[in-house]
Amino acid sequence: MLYFAYQCQDDLMEPIRAAAAGALDYWGDWARAGGLPGSRRMAAQWEMVSRMRMSHHRPDYGITAVTTGNREATVTEEATFSTPFGTLLRFRKDVDIVQPKVLLVAPLSGHFATLLRATVRTLLADHDVYITDWHNARDVPVSAGRFGFEDYVEHVIRFLEVLGPGANVIAVCQPCVQVLAATAIMAEDDNPATPKTMTLMAGPVDTRINPTKVNELATSKPIRWFEDTLLASVPARHRGGGRRVYPGFIQLMAFMTMNMERHVKQHQALYDHLARGETAEAEAIKTFYDEYFAVLDLPAEFYIETVDFVFQRALLAKGELTFRGRTVNPKAIRRTALLTVEGERDDICALGQTVAAHDLCSSLRPFLKRHHMQAGVGHYGVFSGRKWEGQIYPNVRNMILANA
Repeated sequence: MLYFAYQCQDDLMEPIRAAAAGALDYWGDWARAGGLPGSRRMAAQWEMVSRMRMSHHRPDYGITAVTTGNREATVTEEATFSTPFGTLLRFRKDVDIVQPKVLLVAPLSGHFATLLRATVRTLLADHDVYITDWHNARDVPVSAGRFGFEDYVEHVIRFLEVLGPGANVIAVCQPCVQVLAATAIMAEDDNPATPKTMTLMAGPVDTRINPTKVNELATSKPIRWFEDTLLASVPARHRGGGRRVYPGFIQLMAFMTMNMERHVKQHQALYDHLARGETAEAEAIKTFYDEYFAVLDLPAEFYIETVDFVFQRALLAKGELTFRGRTVNPKAIRRTALLTVEGERDDICALGQTVAAHDLCSSLRPFLKRHHMQAGVGHYGVFSGRKWEGQIYPNVRNMILANA
């Protein structure tokens, strides 16, 4: 009923959005030019109403060129390997030089992997970049089967095997746990595709340390409450009709609630910029929210198991996580260099939760371990923005270069 109610509301709003968009198309230029007193504000209102929706489709990465060395290289997207739940996507550059391969593992937490667009763009200058481009669960047929926590770990292993020996892995936020688990399993098996370096950025390796509001929410209710309250079945109109999911629109509302005052102010600012004809300022806000409002549904099994394994019971940190019946043993990691990155003001994954990986990887010699705490950034500043580009990324690049 939860998804059905959302779909009905969205359907009811569609004629209103369409009318506003139609008015903007027909009268927009005249209104913005100040055809009548107050017409610019009218055009701003039409645009605000036309934007009152979420998208359930992946936005474009929009990366068509990147400067590498002393030249600009053309970038094309190449699907290297796919399963029903995700695609290993390569950003191929038209360059002749061989650069270190990097698998960028994106979170599966309600947004598409395009949330890491800025991360990809920065990495591309010096690396051959691949990303885990996760699919929206509402578009995955029930016949494709389940996708749980262990399936995510298995995908990371398979993707690294496709890249082959000598690759590097970077995990952002949620998948730090799965990437650490995958690397431990590969190391224990002497898998030739075990990554040379592992960078864990702002991830919940040990959520018992310095708990945030996110951690407290995840532990405030029994796991059965999450199953009964937050899961829904995909409506029959979609390809994944009947699949049980954690809807992306619920995750979005949860994120917005944490900073509702900021989002209200941003939308007021957007309206004011549109009404004043401040195009550049308005576009910056629209670009952010076009991405932010593009939501992805999570497979129900993955969501519930992540809440249970990572946030409620901290199984990896306690040495109790298993993979296909085997205990995950981070001590098996002996040759994969480790870099952890945390943001001083991160209110999603607090200081101490990611650096905990160093204690778990106790067999690594000290020269193979590094930690970077970035002052003055919150969660998103760890992997995007000026401080990511100017202060965090050099540490990531140097770690990969030093272990090439």
